[in-house]
Amino acid sequence: MIAELKGVGKEYKTGDQTIVALQPTDFKLNEGELTLIIGPSGSGKTTLLSLLGCVIYPSYGDLWVDGKYINELGQNDLARLRLNTIGFVFQNFNLLMPLNAEENVAMPLKLMNVKSSEIKQRVHEALKTVDMLDRRTNLPRELSGGQQQRIAIARALVTHPKMVLCDEPTASLDKDSLGVVMNELRELAKSGKSVAVVTHDPRLREYADRAVEVKNGYVEEIDLEKTTN
Repeated sequence: MIAELKGVGKEYKTGDQTIVALQPTDFKLNEGELTLIIGPSGSGKTTLLSLLGCVIYPSYGDLWVDGKYINELGQNDLARLRLNTIGFVFQNFNLLMPLNAEENVAMPLKLMNVKSSEIKQRVHEALKTVDMLDRRTNLPRELSGGQQQRIAIARALVTHPKMVLCDEPTASLDKDSLGVVMNELRELAKSGKSVAVVTHDPRLREYADRAVEVKNGYVEEIDLEKTTN
């Protein structure tokens, strides 16, 4: 187990109103699994991902990530945890346009003050993992959407995270690119990482080990065998 929520909920106050983004939730993420978090827009699935990614604090309940009690960590400790333990993959890739693929992948390691020789080796390994070594000198605008997403996955992998969190990673991709990206993520899970994918796309269910659905802030486990047959 890499992350656990016990009775965790998230609320936001706007004036006199209280908006409940996530109802009290018990949830675990395990290493070696690809977990889908599905649900319509506004259901609370991105809130759940943000809690797992240590981007926001819970309003109540207890949250642990990589054995650390998140409720009591300061912002600097949270930032270190995100950098060293969690890899993020986004729908819009979030690549830095002036940098080539190799430089984009190297960026997290530079933030960690890793030695140049080690950066070079780890960037090479990450690009090889997603089969993008031949594109290492290309700028993002010279790559297809699927290729950009694979570079984004390499950037998430280069820090050797235990957990990879993906927010709608296939929403901008065609069918062929979707298959390539999801197979990459499934292989990462098989290698021992915990991979969580937020999506509303039912096509992704065939790649998952387990899935939960978020509706109106409530999280419920889904039987994948029933939903894929």
